[in-house]
Amino acid sequence: MPAPYRICKTSELLPGEKRLAHLNGISIGVFNIKGEYYALRNLCPHQLAPLCEGTITGTTLPSPVGEYCWAREGEIIRCPWHGWEFDIRTGQSVFNPHKVKTRAYNVTLESDPSVETYPTSIDDQWVVVHA
Repeated sequence: MPAPYRICKTSELLPGEKRLAHLNGISIGVFNIKGEYYALRNLCPHQLAPLCEGTITGTTLPSPVGEYCWAREGEIIRCPWHGWEFDIRTGQSVFNPHKVKTRAYNVTLESDPSVETYPTSIDDQWVVVHA
């Protein structure tokens, strides 16, 4: 079973932001996409570039000749070395999703278990990567 690693509190990783973390010697990028959290290995399979240091962007979708349909803003990471694009939610490449991908990790939100709790509303939780 993968070990859980606390990354940060949800209030410290706002929508559209990313954070790099080193877990057991592995560099991982953690992303907040519209309040949902995802983690990818910080490694582009093309030439082993630090993928998660790239730009968070969107991508074009298939469209008629001469038209460009821009979509998925904030869901794509573009490799800083050669521009390869990957889906932050799955780790799959945009250009060949069935064969090229980077490792994606499960992410959960958890309350602080070391603190005695009482019924209340949740204002802030921990972003935890299971690697």
